[in-house]
Amino acid sequence: MLAVATLGFAVNFWAWALLSPLGPLFRQQGVLGTLSEADVALLVAVPVVVGSLGRIVVGALTDRFGGRLMFPLVSAATILPVLFIGFLAQTSYAALLVGGFFLGVGGTAFAVGVPFVNAWFPPERRGLAVGVFGAGMGGTAISALTTVKLYTHVGDRAPFLITAAVLAVYAVVAWLVLRDAPGRTVPSTPLVQRLSANARLPITWQASVLYAVAFGGYVAFSVYLPSYLKVAYELTPADAANRMAGFVVVAVLMRPIGGWLSDRFGAIPVLAAGFGVVVVGAGITATQPILEHVGTVSFLTMAAALGAGSGATFALVARVTESSRVGGVTGLVGAAGGLGGFLPPLIMGYIYGRTDSYAIGLWMLSATAAVTLLLTITVVARTARLHDTSAA
Repeated sequence: MLAVATLGFAVNFWAWALLSPLGPLFRQQGVLGTLSEADVALLVAVPVVVGSLGRIVVGALTDRFGGRLMFPLVSAATILPVLFIGFLAQTSYAALLVGGFFLGVGGTAFAVGVPFVNAWFPPERRGLAVGVFGAGMGGTAISALTTVKLYTHVGDRAPFLITAAVLAVYAVVAWLVLRDAPGRTVPSTPLVQRLSANARLPITWQASVLYAVAFGGYVAFSVYLPSYLKVAYELTPADAANRMAGFVVVAVLMRPIGGWLSDRFGAIPVLAAGFGVVVVGAGITATQPILEHVGTVSFLTMAAALGAGSGATFALVARVTESSRVGGVTGLVGAAGGLGGFLPPLIMGYIYGRTDSYAIGLWMLSATAAVTLLLTITVVARTARLHDTSAA
């Protein structure tokens, strides 16, 4: 069940990230007219915000109907916008925005998988299990490594046709193979009432802040790093996409490790260490150091910290949340993470358009990570202690 769910997360995230590597290429080729840096940032950010907000509803629906139904449903629904972009939208900026809006459905798969996986494992193993599932965010690396190459060497429809075919195959496999965990608690209260009750839980808003910085930082870099590297370091679109893929791979590998470390040592130390690394790493990159060695090491170290922090956040959620509420809480927290990835590309594009510098945006990331570190070791740590005392 864990393997098939992780595969589904990767496939849907692959589709979700299709526009990110192509944004700089569209601007360079001029097929959509003259695009500003802010235009490209908006294009790659729209699927992020839709996928994020959609997790709120999809997570609650997964609590009610289970992952066995929701995984194939979300995967099948994502096929339509993929084909729309591939066949109809590539000559119009407005049409791409519309396609990107519905492409956001693929990003809601995260809110399906966390409660589904969580129900199959005992509490002491949920951090690692959810972390392994979270490694499916490596689907963005598949997109980074293949989309531009397929687009330029095979045809402008090739990446979309292949992704749609993979989604269709996965939807069938998920329908035939997936089963919800025995004894799964099905909530009986109305959807709106459950959403309201979940939103009032202290862990919901606390984990939302943590995930907005940890996963939001990862998403922001994964969608905007190609544009940043191309402009700041004058890399080709393909080289920038490959380097972004390296960032994604490191973050993906660290996510299950973050979950495992949280099972072993607790989520709070892992989160605190991760945010501390981001404070330093973002400060270094704000000076725009040479890319080889200094810049590369800084970006990859931040990738490791953000990946581990993302895994630790949901290890914490799985530990302190009732099983029947995990989907709803995951949806809200996942939405915060996605929104955390939506704003930075827009801010970076806006700032660069007026200052010709990315330094201010990166210093803002460093300051945000510092505030989140303080929140982790005070308020969030107290919530975890209160839960442990109550459980004891």
